Amino acid sequence: MPAANTPSSLLIRIRKALVWWGGFLEARGRLLKVTAFRNTAVSATISLQQLTEQLEQLEAEAAKAIGAAGSAAELEDLRVGLLGKKGKLSAVLGAMGKLPGPERPLVGQRANVLKEQVQGLLGERLSAVKAAAMAERIAAETLDVTMPSRFTPAGHRHPLISTIEEIVDIFSGLGYRVEEGPEIETDHYNFTALNIPPHHPARDMQDTFYLSEHELLRTHTSPVQIRHLENNPPPVRIVAPGRVYRRDAVDATHSPVFHQVEVLAIDEGLDFSHLRGTVTTFLQRFFGDLPVRFRASYFPFTEPSAEVDVQWRGRWLEVMGCGMVDPAVLEGLGIDPERYSGFAAGLGVERFCMVRHGIDDIRRLFTSDLRFLEQF
Repeated sequence: MPAANTPSSLLIRIRKALVWWGGFLEARGRLLKVTAFRNTAVSATISLQQLTEQLEQLEAEAAKAIGAAGSAAELEDLRVGLLGKKGKLSAVLGAMGKLPGPERPLVGQRANVLKEQVQGLLGERLSAVKAAAMAERIAAETLDVTMPSRFTPAGHRHPLISTIEEIVDIFSGLGYRVEEGPEIETDHYNFTALNIPPHHPARDMQDTFYLSEHELLRTHTSPVQIRHLENNPPPVRIVAPGRVYRRDAVDATHSPVFHQVEVLAIDEGLDFSHLRGTVTTFLQRFFGDLPVRFRASYFPFTEPSAEVDVQWRGRWLEVMGCGMVDPAVLEGLGIDPERYSGFAAGLGVERFCMVRHGIDDIRRLFTSDLRFLEQF
């Protein structure tokens, strides 16, 4: 049997019910406060007014930053920071989805206007930055066309070079072809092939600089003739200019380094009259219509041989040597001396240059003294 409902037990039940109901009401009140707070926070985050204010603030900041940018690189950084996928404008638009449907187009339209404005400002500023850089470069590289120019005197050929060119030009006009050869020669080409065997007295006339037992600095350009005849059968007409060397003491008329021009003609029926006519024609073209004379002389590779003089300013000057090619030289090259004959002539370029210009010392031609060279 259940206990009877006494006044005391009933009171206890009522108190428990009141405590439970009070706790329920208190918890419900707290829940309502939290919900109200959350609704208020969400509403503030996505309010149309606040998004609009953020866009306007972003517009002002963008305009200020773009106007202060001083280079294309800075403008590119600003473009990425403002309009990039993770830029400020994208961050503002990210909250647009929480707005009520009717308000979203308003924010989208305002964002598009801002984007176009920022792009326009970036383009204008970039053009201004590039124009300023170009103007600065132009200013730095500007030439004052009214300023007097720096005078650079015109150069001209060395008197030796111009003399060689004139000599070669005359012989080229007579049908001769220019031929050149090495300055370091063998004993064979410089002496033996020219009818100057070892221990021949003529070698004393051309004492030179030996590099080894069989190599030397050439003493004349005659080796060029031998090399050419080895590879070219007659008829032959060549002129060979070049630098040569001899162990001469340096004085007013001698130098261990000087220049020669030699000519060679090999053909059927050539005789001393052809030699005389060629040499006379050359000398009169170079020095003018002056008397020319031939004196008997000796060269180991020509027979007969002659020295050639011109009458220059009232006195005879020796200017070159010449002669008919020795048959022994032709035989050594495998050329039939009964069928072919020829003549050769050689001259010192320094001698011609000194006579032509009245130079009294050969050393002046090699000192590179502008006070001397500017006279020519």
